[in-house]
Amino acid sequence: MEAEMKRLVEECKRKLLESKADILNRVKDARRDLYIEDKGGDEADQTVRVLAEAETLTLHERLRHQLLEIELALARIDSGTYGICEETEEQIEPDRLLAIPWTRLSIEGAEIRESLKKRYAR
Repeated sequence: MEAEMKRLVEECKRKLLESKADILNRVKDARRDLYIEDKGGDEADQTVRVLAEAETLTLHERLRHQLLEIELALARIDSGTYGICEETEEQIEPDRLLAIPWTRLSIEGAEIRESLKKRYAR
């Protein structure tokens, strides 16, 4: 059983590192595209450019958040707490870890958090 868990953690770590590299490349490409564009043009061109910049910044924020989650997952691997649900303190399902290697919640833990959000969102 322990060997299976070790293989699972290694596979998830590989996926996390691949995702991290992909995100860093996407951020670099988005920044490059943002600054390459010509700043001239008429009002319509400038409006389109402002909208594109806003979209790029929104994407950048989403990627930054995902990168943070990946870094936290890698830190949990290093500390030996990877794969433990923050809500239930039980093992996170292996299929869930393989699908979302940065997850901090089991399916049950995610359902608990969602019901708490709904309860306190009123």
